[in-house]
Amino acid sequence: MICKAVVLCVAVCVDIALFYAPGLAVARSVSGHLLRLWVSASLRCLALTGVARLGLGDVHPPLIRVIAAQSLLPAVFESGAAALRMEEAPCGFPADARRWLAYTGASLAAALFWEVTVPGSDAKAAGKDKTRKARDLFVRVLRMYAPHGRLLLGGLAFLCLAVVFEMFIPFYTGRVIDILGGQYQSSEFGSAVLCMGLCSLGSSLSAGCRGGLLLCAISAFTCRVKVLLFGALTKQEVGFFEKTKTGELTFRLSEDTNKMARTVCLNVNVLLRTLIKTLGGIYFMTALSWRLTFLVLLETPITGLVQNVYDKHNQRLNLAVQNSKALANDAAKEAVSAIRVVRSFKAEKREAHRYDDRLMDIHTLKTRQGSVRSVYLLTRRLIGLGMQVFILYCGRLFIQSGQMTTGNLVSFILYHADLGDNIRAIIYHFGDMLTSVGAAGKVFEYLDREPQISTDGALQPGRLMGHVGFRHVTFAYPAQPDTPVLQDFSLELKSGQMTALVGPSGQGKSTCVSLLVRLYEPQDGQILLDNEPVASYEHGFLHRKIALVNQDPVLFTGSVRDNIAYGLAADCSLDEIQEAARKANAHDFILKLENGYDTEVGKGVVQLSRSEKQRIAIARALVRRPQILILDEISSSLDIDNENKIEQTLASCPHLTLLVIAHRVKTIEKADQIVVLGEGKVQERGTHQELMARRGGYYQLREKLFTEGTSPRRPTDAVA
Repeated sequence: MICKAVVLCVAVCVDIALFYAPGLAVARSVSGHLLRLWVSASLRCLALTGVARLGLGDVHPPLIRVIAAQSLLPAVFESGAAALRMEEAPCGFPADARRWLAYTGASLAAALFWEVTVPGSDAKAAGKDKTRKARDLFVRVLRMYAPHGRLLLGGLAFLCLAVVFEMFIPFYTGRVIDILGGQYQSSEFGSAVLCMGLCSLGSSLSAGCRGGLLLCAISAFTCRVKVLLFGALTKQEVGFFEKTKTGELTFRLSEDTNKMARTVCLNVNVLLRTLIKTLGGIYFMTALSWRLTFLVLLETPITGLVQNVYDKHNQRLNLAVQNSKALANDAAKEAVSAIRVVRSFKAEKREAHRYDDRLMDIHTLKTRQGSVRSVYLLTRRLIGLGMQVFILYCGRLFIQSGQMTTGNLVSFILYHADLGDNIRAIIYHFGDMLTSVGAAGKVFEYLDREPQISTDGALQPGRLMGHVGFRHVTFAYPAQPDTPVLQDFSLELKSGQMTALVGPSGQGKSTCVSLLVRLYEPQDGQILLDNEPVASYEHGFLHRKIALVNQDPVLFTGSVRDNIAYGLAADCSLDEIQEAARKANAHDFILKLENGYDTEVGKGVVQLSRSEKQRIAIARALVRRPQILILDEISSSLDIDNENKIEQTLASCPHLTLLVIAHRVKTIEKADQIVVLGEGKVQERGTHQELMARRGGYYQLREKLFTEGTSPRRPTDAVA
């Protein structure tokens, strides 16, 4: 630390000595040849670099940039002053000391601006990767706009026209002021006003056409991306939805797709418009007064520095707010979807407090975001007002010297007022575009995700026997990979026979069903259908031949007819639907509904009883004419009469392979094979009489859990 302080003192002394060196002092060289300015700057740069190397050894790039700015800035400024034909600066020790301090402060400010806006060597790799990723995402979003390219190109064309027309309005405003302030001529005044009116009209019409075309492009693109994302999500395996919160998925589907659409249409629209206005403004300002333009552009580094610092903080806070909103949405959705559980346990206040905590996190982040923005706006306002005062002062001097007119100064001020806003808009919207591209990255992550369970099978045999075999299957759920549910599990389901699975809860009954319908993939072993792996069958064919009826069936919003033909709407006639409903003993009560098979059911429409829903679900399974039918605890929702009629229907299908999970003794007794599961394996297998005669696990389970014709006693959930 002491060594660095000594080196700093020596460097300051050397720099001041060279700055005041006779014959080389910059302040005394303005009236001399410009070569002496740059010779002095070069000597100072070499001397300061040498002192730094001798004292510190290794000189870091930021220090080199500070030395370069400190040495070259005086020469640059004095050369610019000479080019602008400004009055020679006064000489003397006080003036030279003030000049040296001003140059030093400006050098440090320039070096700070560079370090903030340009990544250093330590951050180059990370910054390069981030920039490359953002660029690739932007190009990909742009390619996705290809089907809507005509709308996009039309909007951008009208955008350019609107900006070009708009750029001439301040010019003709100054022209009108000069005409009114000088010798008034009606022809020149009318011509100037007419041109200004035509430019205003052209700008307004072009802006309206631009807005309409770009909004149409955004709407079409958003709908298309949402459909693609929804399709990609529905193709994912069930384990994906168990690990990913529903609130996050709905947020990506609703919010991120909108931000993704704005990446090109809105941000590029604003960037292109402000870029054209900035270049056009600089062109007109240079034509009006290149000297004032040179002075105005000195504001740009300061404005860019302030904007860059603000954008970094604002982007970080925006990301935090976005994540907090996703958590709040998830908390609300979770509580609403499980409102019965919340009400049963009187947890309304707990859920309200939990949701309030999420909202308070958002409020805190937005408060911080507002504070940062307030400081930014105050700083920007002070810089803008200071530059306006400076322009007015210099403009008065140029008007007095005859270098520009009053109208030119008014036009220049109008262009300058837009210039600062345009530069800030370019920097801000570029950062906002990176944020939008970040949202697109999450959407593309889901679009590109390949399901862990493949659906690329192609096998579609003309005849399927329905023989199912579990061969040494080992499986653990993705959420608990270290807790296997099935271990070296083997089971045969023969064609035309009924197999019943029984056992306590968590022993693998529902897991067998989930694996058979390919909701999950076993970690080891195989599941065969007619001696072929189930994965080799075509996805649609497999799910037409294997039908599942759950204990709590789900009916979607739509008609009864649509619910029975769910997934087969194009290949299912009304006669087939009615036939399936008769087999499920649902035809009679459906006809009694208000509109029969066209009655709207689902949430908020016609509310059916649990038994009626169950029978519609059975009809939905039977209309597929499956070869394998899985009934998961459906008897818990059916009375004895309905259950007997459905059993008679199933008995009339001699080649149907039936897999049942049930708790009623009558259902179990009729099974050709009863399989008792425990600890992820088959503990017993046989008919009801065989297993009762053994007095093993099945006998004990029956005595504990089964009751004749009624729901099981506690803990009966273990069998369900």
